[in-house]
Amino acid sequence: MLLAELAQTSTAVGATAARSAKVQRVAAVLRRCDPVDVPVAVAYLSGELRQRRTGLGHAALRDVPAPAEQPSLRLIDVDTAFERIAGLAGSGSSAQRRRLLHDLLSACTAEEQRLLLGLVSGELRQGAQDGVMLEAVAQAAAVPAADVRRAVTLAGALATVAAAVLAEGPSALERFGLELGRPLRPMLAQSASGVAAALERLSPAAVEWKLDGIRVQVHRDGERVAVFTRTLDEITGRVPEVVEAALALPARRFVLDGEVIGLRADGRPHPFQVTASRLATRSDVAAARERTPLSVLLFDALHVEGEDLVGAPGRLRWAALERLVPPGQRVPRIVTDDVARAEAFAADAVARGHEGVVVKSLEAPYEAGRRGAGWIKVKPRHTLDLVVLAVEWGHGRRAGWLSNLHLGARDPEGAYGPAGSFVMLGKTFKGLTDAMLRWQTQRLLALADGPADGWVVRVRPELVVEVAFDGVQASPRYPAGVALRFARVLRFREDKAAAEADTIAGLLALTAG
Repeated sequence: MLLAELAQTSTAVGATAARSAKVQRVAAVLRRCDPVDVPVAVAYLSGELRQRRTGLGHAALRDVPAPAEQPSLRLIDVDTAFERIAGLAGSGSSAQRRRLLHDLLSACTAEEQRLLLGLVSGELRQGAQDGVMLEAVAQAAAVPAADVRRAVTLAGALATVAAAVLAEGPSALERFGLELGRPLRPMLAQSASGVAAALERLSPAAVEWKLDGIRVQVHRDGERVAVFTRTLDEITGRVPEVVEAALALPARRFVLDGEVIGLRADGRPHPFQVTASRLATRSDVAAARERTPLSVLLFDALHVEGEDLVGAPGRLRWAALERLVPPGQRVPRIVTDDVARAEAFAADAVARGHEGVVVKSLEAPYEAGRRGAGWIKVKPRHTLDLVVLAVEWGHGRRAGWLSNLHLGARDPEGAYGPAGSFVMLGKTFKGLTDAMLRWQTQRLLALADGPADGWVVRVRPELVVEVAFDGVQASPRYPAGVALRFARVLRFREDKAAAEADTIAGLLALTAG
């Protein structure tokens, strides 16, 4: 299949409002795919590259070459090109990755460029996420969506199931089952504004600590243990503590879900970045373990001694976990329908340095790979009024709009520069609707302070924006040594002057401890 055909489908799906019409368009193109193209087509129409890490940043998207007049690229050749880009490492690899990307883009038509730039930047919006893709695969293969969903739950990847069922027919779905050593996609949680709101939807319910660690899935088959991350990457060799804990449990075959986290001597968690850095360590793991030991805290059992529990209600999965795992390795939890008790439990979790709580149905099955209604996360939301210091031109679907905002806090005391200046805390394009993008493009161009520096437009520090964030992390890139985590725009505050924005000292005080 030519990339052009997929690009045309992506454009058409993005312009289609009705879910059923999106499904029909995607199903139609999947039917025309050769078997080798199906995994690539599913990934691209889901808005992602098959290579989760390519090493391509926004800098690589500058100075895009002029598009080709006629389409010529095959889908499988494009995937091969990205595989080559992702495999580059060492001195000069950044420049080589950019050169290979530009070579690829120069062979693309304008519509193909839009698709690939959106995939690389993560800014492709076409409204064909997992639910639409799953239904489209089912429709293309003429099988019930429930059968595809079950296979994906157990296989861990829609692309794998799609390739099998479209090539072999309905009988291919029968071979997908829970297999020790092959990870399942994790169940995810919806959000609620507070504990009371969550209990309105699920009551009575389990209320568990929400840890700011790394999600892990632990498989044991006899003496072999395998540990996988939320993204299904195997990290067994990096987490000997988890392997030892799994081998110490009184069962030989199981699949458990939980988190690993670095804890201080007083039991409070290290900042997320510390845990993430430890898990990123591949060499001299013993020394890394000595510096930052990890704790594993488990909260679900998906399989124990030959019994699959994915479809079992939450109360039975927890009972299986209780029989298998000692209390010190289980996430703290209560079961209640009392709002005051649940709120007190949540407040205690936050006071101990954790993110919040997850409220879980006692009856819901484990909905692997889905943000199911059976789990609801509740965590305090931090907000700040910050000043826009600069903005970057968007790519892909946001081409022609100013998109990525550079955010700064006031520094009235001059702790990190001249008194009264602003301290940069990071960038974000999250939370911006099309209407906000149009508005901020016009507003920030009016505030432009001098000529653009490449794709970055410097602006006078006058526009205040309210930003939500999950916390801060250490960052040597910024003057105060910290950056916001998961910052997203809530609204522009034209009612506020820059002199009323929050200060860097206030941020550091808010997140202390």
